[in-house]
Amino acid sequence: MRLSARVDYALRAAAELAAAGAGPTTVGELAKEQDMPPKYLENILLQMRRAGLVRGQRGPEGGYVLARPAAEISLADVIRAVDGPLANVRGERPEHVGYRGPAESLQQVWIALRATERAILEEVTLDQVATGALPERVRSLAADPAAWD
Repeated sequence: MRLSARVDYALRAAAELAAAGAGPTTVGELAKEQDMPPKYLENILLQMRRAGLVRGQRGPEGGYVLARPAAEISLADVIRAVDGPLANVRGERPEHVGYRGPAESLQQVWIALRATERAILEEVTLDQVATGALPERVRSLAADPAAWD
């Protein structure tokens, strides 16, 4: 699995917003806390706003807040907002990619990979990331030494 810098920054900023609670956080504060370029982060937050994940507040007390409770926003929601579908092959959904001959079963592998990816990313919420209270299944998978190779 390969995550873009855009997805990494979006998830880190979203975790910061989840930890901040109800008060708005500026782009500058988010960028400083997570050591991210502010201009790039601003564009990411605009995408997240269009997707309905964050709200912007203007004015001297302005900044960004989550549009829904952190417990209701999954990592998959954030990834889709800034990067599109979770798994694709050459920019296509796996069910739209066809193979012939010995490679024909690759389509099933890509669909199974997407299902596994979804199972984790849709289960984990921003609240769980921000508080470190990850689901047992995620902690168990991450604790396996083979997962780190």
